[in-house]
Amino acid sequence: MKLIRYNSKQLEKIYNRRFPVTKRIIQRVSQILEDVRLLGDDAVIKYTRKFDGVKFTPKQLRVSEREISGAYQNISPNFVANLKVIIENIRRFYARSLRKSWRTKDSDGLILGELYEPLEKVGVYIPAGTAPLVSTVYMTALPARIAGVKKVVLVSPPDAHGFINPHILVVADLLKVDEIYKIGGAQAIGALAYGTKTVPRVDKIVGPGNVYVSEAKRQVFGYVDIDMIAGPTELVIIANRYSDPSFITADLRAQAEHAHGLAILITDSKTLAREIKTKTELNATVILTKNMIQAVEIANKIAPEHLEILIQNPRKLLKHIKNAGAIFLGPYSPTAVGDYVAGPSHVLPTCGTARFFSGLSVFDFVKSSHIISYSKKALEKIREPLEKVAGIEGLKEHLDSVKVRFK
Repeated sequence: MKLIRYNSKQLEKIYNRRFPVTKRIIQRVSQILEDVRLLGDDAVIKYTRKFDGVKFTPKQLRVSEREISGAYQNISPNFVANLKVIIENIRRFYARSLRKSWRTKDSDGLILGELYEPLEKVGVYIPAGTAPLVSTVYMTALPARIAGVKKVVLVSPPDAHGFINPHILVVADLLKVDEIYKIGGAQAIGALAYGTKTVPRVDKIVGPGNVYVSEAKRQVFGYVDIDMIAGPTELVIIANRYSDPSFITADLRAQAEHAHGLAILITDSKTLAREIKTKTELNATVILTKNMIQAVEIANKIAPEHLEILIQNPRKLLKHIKNAGAIFLGPYSPTAVGDYVAGPSHVLPTCGTARFFSGLSVFDFVKSSHIISYSKKALEKIREPLEKVAGIEGLKEHLDSVKVRFK
């Protein structure tokens, strides 16, 4: 564990961290995507055999109803009951976020408004490399369902025997995911982005993944929408001399379960800094500051995925927090509750992108169309400024399209 001070040059490396992608990965992903675009199912099957060691026919790529039914036989009896509690928490949280279409009309007959519509098809990527991320199924598919998405397609890499973890299948089934495919990696992103004979093309791809998945999402952006580009997970803890060292140690250890994750403690207490440094043999960093306001300033520059404020009155600092994917207030709100049960999605911005990205929400699955309706009287009133701007831009036909309505 490293101990650095608020004025250390090492902070710049943390502030300017980047997604861990290399030129070789960029080129490799580009080739996989191009193969999938041109060859469809054949390329998906080729790369699934190469990377996952499983040989499928096109028909076998899709999880069958029989496989889904069989998954229920391989889970613990109380899993579904526990899952329903979590689902209700997520529903309650996102029900407050739904946007409604609106219109206004003035005395001249001018109507303006916005029409909100859910996306038609969304693809959800569920990692299953080091561990099957069961929680990511409900953290992605459920906000899409609440937003009103018509069709949800889930992809997840198969195990060595050609199966998807039964818990993933059960959650997907309970959330009424429409189609599930046993594919992963960049080839899965390509299949969702371009479509194949077997896998439908979607409008948006969401969900975390490894560096190849993240790079594939970056490269297909524009063909489809994406939620964000996810990097290694991050945790920043703000604490002072009154904070419980055992809580901090436990949370840093939990963060260390993720490969290549960022774990940072920011504190103005020398005693706490030394104690945590002594107790915790982890790949983590302690940043020692002059006071709590400086701690907040540093946290805002880091813009972490997860931010825990473990002081006695965390709301006092909350009003100064500008950049964080999710903020956990107080000693009894560990990051784990956000990862699994609280309600907000755990798909969050990383690598400092909390400066401009938000966590996954129902907003990600809705688009808007502007509504514009002018009466002749309303158009007459706005005609002069319209003609002035169009004239400056030299677009004569634009001018004529207005003038013709008054001949």
